[in-house]
Amino acid sequence: MSAYQNDIKAVAALKEAAGSSWSAINPESVARMRAQNRFKTGLEIAQYTADIMRRDMAEYDADSSLYTQSLGCWHGFIGQQKLISIKKHLKTTNKRYLYLSGWMVAALRSEFGPLPDQSMHEKTAVSDLIEELYTFLRQADSRELDLLFTALDAAREAGDTAQANEIQNQIDNYETHIVPIIADIDAGFGNPEATYLLAKRMIEAGACCIQIENQVSDEKQCGHQDGKVTVPHADFLAKIAAVRYAFLELGIDNGVIVARTDSLGAGLTKQIAVTKEPGDLGDLYNSFLDCEEISEAELGNGDVVIKREGKLLRPKRLPSNLFQFRKGTGEDRCVLDCITSLQNGADLLWIETEKPHVGQIKAMVDRIREVVPNAKLVYNNSPSFNWTLNFRQQVFDQFVAEGKDVSAYDRAKLMSVEYDETELAQIADEKIRTFQRDGSSHAGIFHHLITLPTYHTAALSTDNLAKGYFADQGMLAYVKGVQRQEIRQGIACVKHQNMAGSDIGDNHKEYFAGEAALKASGKDNTMNQFH
Repeated sequence: MSAYQNDIKAVAALKEAAGSSWSAINPESVARMRAQNRFKTGLEIAQYTADIMRRDMAEYDADSSLYTQSLGCWHGFIGQQKLISIKKHLKTTNKRYLYLSGWMVAALRSEFGPLPDQSMHEKTAVSDLIEELYTFLRQADSRELDLLFTALDAAREAGDTAQANEIQNQIDNYETHIVPIIADIDAGFGNPEATYLLAKRMIEAGACCIQIENQVSDEKQCGHQDGKVTVPHADFLAKIAAVRYAFLELGIDNGVIVARTDSLGAGLTKQIAVTKEPGDLGDLYNSFLDCEEISEAELGNGDVVIKREGKLLRPKRLPSNLFQFRKGTGEDRCVLDCITSLQNGADLLWIETEKPHVGQIKAMVDRIREVVPNAKLVYNNSPSFNWTLNFRQQVFDQFVAEGKDVSAYDRAKLMSVEYDETELAQIADEKIRTFQRDGSSHAGIFHHLITLPTYHTAALSTDNLAKGYFADQGMLAYVKGVQRQEIRQGIACVKHQNMAGSDIGDNHKEYFAGEAALKASGKDNTMNQFH
């Protein structure tokens, strides 16, 4: 017997025990409301989605073609529409997640207005967005189930038993819109205690997976900008532990931690690591510093020096009081960061690269897997990359290596529209199309995300509408470019009153007041034009 039928039976027993005072209660209406409110708390969501992620990680370990994907969302409605679209077109949400980008929180959700990605926005804006996203996804469940309940009633009224049974089967086997969120906690917003407190808020809001990076909290930069400053491993590991403690305290024992390293593009550190003996983590971190060997007599006022391998070394210190790493050490530092994070509580890795190149990513992952064989990546398919130019240049270089004639191409200008129909451009586009599949097969990428795609789609669609509406197209710009497309493509929110919950409210009114209910979905509802 399904949960739906069990609830009807259980409420019917309660009604009988309560006697005549419960005569207005319909057990099936209660069962419907319970089905529409499956997840009562954020912690229930966190546990449900953590189980999904752990299952998906195990399946990827067994078969690297089974990777997962997400798009970054900055508002609950955007996340909701994405999941509705996935269910409509692909019939299942399996292996499709949501990503919550700190960049978009800073740019779009701060009370200060648009901010750069430097951890200046309110800490709780992140947990608030997690809660908002799941509120909208739960409402998507409620709305879709409400449509099924309405269809079930219509089939029963028409005496169509076969149709009623089919709809009942859909209700009994309903797939929720609730999926895992990978949530960005930036560099932890302070010391480990601050990281722990914010992680708790995020988990309580529903996050099963928290991504944290190894930059200095008060010097944090976007991963695709210059000026990034990393912290010694001990500092970062303390924050990983803080997040794990938050998961364990709240009972989400299988919560997922993504450790992000920005070392590939970070040439600076704020601190010289503490080291107790040669070869320990602190010593390895310091070994990458850009130093000059000096004698005691060459020491200057206020100099900072370290002793290593019997030598007195003076690290290069900038006027900002930051210390500089040797050039060309980024990849080695990345590999050490990743191995160390996995050995100390992280579950997944994130390597922020300067370009999308499967070969570059694979080279680092292969080195990591020599120590941790099941190492897996979350990879940022970033809009900060010029994908067209990057891949056309990769194909250009491939042509050169193969001895092909490239005289028709200017490598620096391959973005130009004049190359769009060339063999080189077509090969590049195919490489872009298969990048996720290839990266997962060859470079250990378990999860592919685009950090801020909906920031760009919102801007693009608004530009297209404004361009015509405020010029000579007027209403035709909206009708032709938006509404007509919504109707023809079956976009659910063309019936925006229904999307906002009008029909759910009508049904509740009928539960509560019976025939006396004043409903909004009568003949004069203009949404009837969209049937």
